[in-house]
Amino acid sequence: MQGFDLDQLRTFVNVADAGSFTAGAPRVFLSQSAASEQLRKLEERAGQPLLHRARSGVSPTPAGERLLTHARRLLALSDEAWRDLHEVPLQGDLRLAVTDYFRPAELARLLARLGESHPQVRLHVTVQKSGAIEEAYARGEFDVGLSMRIAGAASGGGAAARPPAGVVLRRERLLWLGASGLRLSRGEPVRLVALPDNCSLHQFTVGLLARRRVPYSVAHVASGVAGLQSALAAGLGVACLNEAALAPGLAPLAAPHGLPALPAASFYLLPPRPGEEAFVARAREVIAAQFG
Repeated sequence: MQGFDLDQLRTFVNVADAGSFTAGAPRVFLSQSAASEQLRKLEERAGQPLLHRARSGVSPTPAGERLLTHARRLLALSDEAWRDLHEVPLQGDLRLAVTDYFRPAELARLLARLGESHPQVRLHVTVQKSGAIEEAYARGEFDVGLSMRIAGAASGGGAAARPPAGVVLRRERLLWLGASGLRLSRGEPVRLVALPDNCSLHQFTVGLLARRRVPYSVAHVASGVAGLQSALAAGLGVACLNEAALAPGLAPLAAPHGLPALPAASFYLLPPRPGEEAFVARAREVIAAQFG
């Protein structure tokens, strides 16, 4: 029978999150050797290495990153099933903030499914830029925040100004997008379609082009992702967007002339605040399971 052992997955998640067997094993009430043996069996089951092991600690391999996403969802669903069978309802008001880059074509469906699964939860949903979400979350204005981080990019206030990443829900490629059939003219400045200056993806894009000395001009500024997609489909220019924002009428630029390679973006739930209510902690687990 194919499948994974939940105890092994739980150990894997905790060791990966802690960054070492020494720190992760106590989280699941195991000795370091017992945790190591569980990970050995899990890797044997997976058929490939899941962790890079070094003196400084451990980090997920590409296969490990993929399994982590599934493991978090499976563990959250297992916990939710236990609570359901023990008739522990999830109820209350939840202030949820979601970055506008997160699965824009699917977000309404995800929220509807969340509401159907937990009808006693009253959702107050805000869609904002990642930076605004993180600042408001730090002030206590939201209970759960879903933000985006670009690999290797620092925030405008410096890397130390950003809160630590919490549970990663998904990772997506960043792409250079334009209207279907668009071709760039070699040697001409890139006509950029962008969101406002306070958008972290806009800041990353113009910073990257400047560092690589790629000439560009901002041809159009949109107020949101939907407006940006419309401007791109109309042929007004090109933009850097995450893979889930690929919409009808848009296409990745084939072998884009002179445009630099792009990293990946991670979508993650902001970590719990000290003294967080049990209801909010459970709601975060449910969102991790359903939105991943």
